[in-house]
Amino acid sequence: MKLFDAHCHLQDPRIISKAPQLISSAVASGVSSFAVNGVSEKDWNLVKEMGVKYPSVVPCFGIHPWYVAERSPHWFETLKSLFETTPSAAVGEIGLDKGSKGREIDFSDQVGVFRQQLELAKELNKPASIHCVRAFGDLLEITKSVGPFPAGVILHSYLGSAEMVPEFAKLGAYFSFSGFLMSMSEKKAKKMLKAVPSDRILLETDSPDALPKSESGDLYFVEGDPSLSEEVNSPQDLESNASSGGSMKLPKETLNHPANIHIVLGYVARLLDMKNEELAELSYRNAVRLFSYPGSKLLLEKGAADVSGGTQDNSTTHVPSSS
Repeated sequence: MKLFDAHCHLQDPRIISKAPQLISSAVASGVSSFAVNGVSEKDWNLVKEMGVKYPSVVPCFGIHPWYVAERSPHWFETLKSLFETTPSAAVGEIGLDKGSKGREIDFSDQVGVFRQQLELAKELNKPASIHCVRAFGDLLEITKSVGPFPAGVILHSYLGSAEMVPEFAKLGAYFSFSGFLMSMSEKKAKKMLKAVPSDRILLETDSPDALPKSESGDLYFVEGDPSLSEEVNSPQDLESNASSGGSMKLPKETLNHPANIHIVLGYVARLLDMKNEELAELSYRNAVRLFSYPGSKLLLEKGAADVSGGTQDNSTTHVPSSS
């Protein structure tokens, strides 16, 4: 069983020093690829370096709405040049935010930066990973005016309504689900999930954020997480995937390990009345299709497999190592 983490932030300062171990253990658990999203000019080169170092990392570059005010006067030229030198990269994280943090950022400024990046993604024929908080009406209006998107867009950690799903799907959207889905009522989440076309479902961790809830005690923890007690951070607990995790009240700052995509898989599969293996295969194929744009690592690996005599479809040949 293979999984594709369609959106995460392994370059985040909270976990970057642990990235080799996190990637290694996640890959060992069955996660074959990670779409690592930059959020500002400050981390783009770090994301690029991770893409070079780890075959399993798909680099993504973009300005997140929270960091719009920090951009330099030449941010767009820098972004375009990065895509020229890094053909394997996708676009992200970009978006709109009217939540508590987003309200601190001028919304017209957010819209301008978002639209520029969305238009660039379409021009480059690359998928874009989109953050949207309390701005789905605005997002739909902008995506309708810029789209459709043959290369796809990812509505990451989607928490919008079931009613909006068909509108976004018509434009080429994929819907990616993380531990944040557990903040929705199960009834509402199930209705929304059932509205998503099966060929547009993705799974993600948004690591190091979006820690999923788990009653079965099978969470992976990030070793050395400062939010956890020394007992939880002991090697014994970490090696057993924190067997006591189901009975603990975890701090909201607890870091999310990318291997916790398995918890998201189980939750989404249960709400969709699917077997874990079935949803894993479906979401993996969807992610491989989406990330097989010109220049992508997935296409390059398929080409190498074809040259060596491989005849499998590209949705089943991508098995990169973590080193």
